[in-house]
Amino acid sequence: MGAIDRNGYRFEPEYSVVNQNGAIHVYLNGEFVEELSFHFYGKYPEPSLIEEIVENYCQKHNI
Repeated sequence: MGAIDRNGYRFEPEYSVVNQNGAIHVYLNGEFVEELSFHFYGKYPEPSLIEEIVENYCQKHNI
């Protein structure tokens, strides 16, 4: 899954299959804002998991 853009914010996911964890890096207008960590099971995180994390972040920050 690639980056997700929302109202000037960019969410770039990355993950490690070996460690079963990942992070979504949040940028605003190209500037790093924060990292959202998550865990998953299987060969890769489900796109719906990443979308849910991004959606929750956007709702919490009124994006």
